[in-house]
Amino acid sequence: MKIVLIGYMGCGKSVVGKQLASKLSIPFKDLDDEIEIVEGKSIPQIFRDKGEIYFRKTENDILKDTLSSEKNLVLATGGGTPCYSNVMSLLISDKEIITIYLASSLDTLTDRIFNERFNRPLISHLTTKEKLKEFIAKHLFERSQFYNQALYTLRIDNLTIEEVVNEITLKIK
Repeated sequence: MKIVLIGYMGCGKSVVGKQLASKLSIPFKDLDDEIEIVEGKSIPQIFRDKGEIYFRKTENDILKDTLSSEKNLVLATGGGTPCYSNVMSLLISDKEIITIYLASSLDTLTDRIFNERFNRPLISHLTTKEKLKEFIAKHLFERSQFYNQALYTLRIDNLTIEEVVNEITLKIK
């Protein structure tokens, strides 16, 4: 079983993914961590040194390698991963992959990532919550066509990590 968690940055893909993998006794991988290992640089450094186009190509290559190298796994993707290079088509066409969109409200996402924005290349330049909220709203509008192709969508607002993990477990059985 390969479970791929998708959704906007700050929706909890990595935190939920780790607990879900532990509960299912299968490996967990975070795509951003895998990219940093292969590249020997942080995601912000890759963006700064080589740009977003290079990052997206590398991300796509490492995603395919990761999915093909594991029989069972929970994978947390980056927020933009499903939106480039036909990734969603690849994910939903593979019968071994269960895609789950961790959907969250604009307010929840803004609150969660405002203080982390300096570690996230796409939003590090935004100085107020209002500007961040506007940025997220635009991105969610653009990305929703990809996120909504997931096999399952789970609204995570006001749920604990454990509740999200339990909901996912119920959906995949």
